[in-house]
Amino acid sequence: MNSTMLQAFHWYSEGNAKLYDEIAGCADYFSSLGISAVWFPPAYKAAGGGYSVGYDPYDIFDLGEFDQKGAVETKYGTKEQYLNAGKTLQEKGISVIVDVVLNHKAGGDEKEKFLAVRVNPENRQEDISEPFEIESYTKFTFPGRGEKYSDFKWDFQCFSGVDYAEGQEPGIFRIIHDHGEGWEEMIADEKGNYDYLMYNDIEQRNPFVRKELNEWGKWYHDTLQFGGVRLDAVKHQSPEFYKEWLYNLRANTGENIFAVGEYWAPGELHLLQKYIDATDGAMSLFDSSLQHNFHLASLQGAAYDLRTIFDETLTLANPMLSVTVVDNHDTQPLQELEAPVEKWFKPLAYALILLRENGYPCVFYPDLFGAHYTDKDKEGHDQEIFLDKVEKIEELLKARQLYAYGTQNDYFEDANCLGWTREGDGYNKGCAVVLSNKDAYEKPMEIGKQYAGQHFIDFIGWFPEKVIIDENGWGNFPVPAGNVSVWVPED
Repeated sequence: MNSTMLQAFHWYSEGNAKLYDEIAGCADYFSSLGISAVWFPPAYKAAGGGYSVGYDPYDIFDLGEFDQKGAVETKYGTKEQYLNAGKTLQEKGISVIVDVVLNHKAGGDEKEKFLAVRVNPENRQEDISEPFEIESYTKFTFPGRGEKYSDFKWDFQCFSGVDYAEGQEPGIFRIIHDHGEGWEEMIADEKGNYDYLMYNDIEQRNPFVRKELNEWGKWYHDTLQFGGVRLDAVKHQSPEFYKEWLYNLRANTGENIFAVGEYWAPGELHLLQKYIDATDGAMSLFDSSLQHNFHLASLQGAAYDLRTIFDETLTLANPMLSVTVVDNHDTQPLQELEAPVEKWFKPLAYALILLRENGYPCVFYPDLFGAHYTDKDKEGHDQEIFLDKVEKIEELLKARQLYAYGTQNDYFEDANCLGWTREGDGYNKGCAVVLSNKDAYEKPMEIGKQYAGQHFIDFIGWFPEKVIIDENGWGNFPVPAGNVSVWVPED
């Protein structure tokens, strides 16, 4: 079966400890659509307690078990609900992918005094002060958990930088400690060095920190038996760290754990390739350039040349390590990396990631279920957002499960109409896919002589008439204006 991932949350997913139970209740539905893996949100206690989306991690050993940060449960539920959701999916043959946030920690329990240097936020290589003593919340003692699961206590030696210093103007402060001078080395030179992102930046050159994070990875797997990890903010972390961490995770569990990293750099394919090289191919990456191409194509309409949709993408350059997305929690409206794909283009974008041979597609929660939320825009005004379920998303997912197999033949000669055929693989029948960002078309394509004389029907349901495959294996496959059609054998 073709693998398909679901991101089962978004930035504004409902709280009140409901999400895990909702996911568990959808296990049969996911299975019927061919979903083979479900990506959960960060599951550990965050500085924001029961309200946090989870990307401000406080205690990675607290999966909704201890009374910390004002609640036992996280926004999404208790540890018991989390484990139940994972087990329910796994019983249906669906793998669990956990969100791993090891770039930073937030919500420290106690303040400490230590030496630091203020740096220029736009060029972190530039010091703008002499070393001086600051006081910040860098001590993590986890009083609600105590020493259950781990007795490790975090202090300033475990962090490379902070954005808070008592009595000082906000800024970025590089900590002076015993575990390496300056920032850790990054792949790119954005902002001089983009090691520091937010909160207390974890110092991954500290061997005691690395030991703790390696042991935590094994503990987490022993607890949940997850099949994959989504690695947050790898752009801001040393590739050497994750190369070692993933090696240890796989060695300690005896499993080839799937990994996908978030290195968000639209239009900068060379940086993704450089990161893959630096980690010896230990992880896949999200194809941020393809997502950006979808965003632009949806805005430009018929003016966009569809033949260029895969230009400068990881899916074209390194398909085995590309995870493809149409949208995610960072690109959705009102978020920091906002670059949503317009509603009309989403069926086309999903056809491009679900029905072709390259890339590992990831479906976004609002695209399958819809979403409604209110938040402030960049000007501080309240905005009410409605995200509709993508038209025909279930049919596209089922077409992937049933028909997207075998040799792929591309027909990319028209700037406004793309087509391809999948010939089938001997076990599964193939399909013909046509999409248009302008007019209605009828595209002649070859699907193979093995289908000669057979009738093909539109699996999406736009056309009642059938296409007859000629003696040479060719058919004329129509598509509505600004839409997609998927043609499959009638039987």
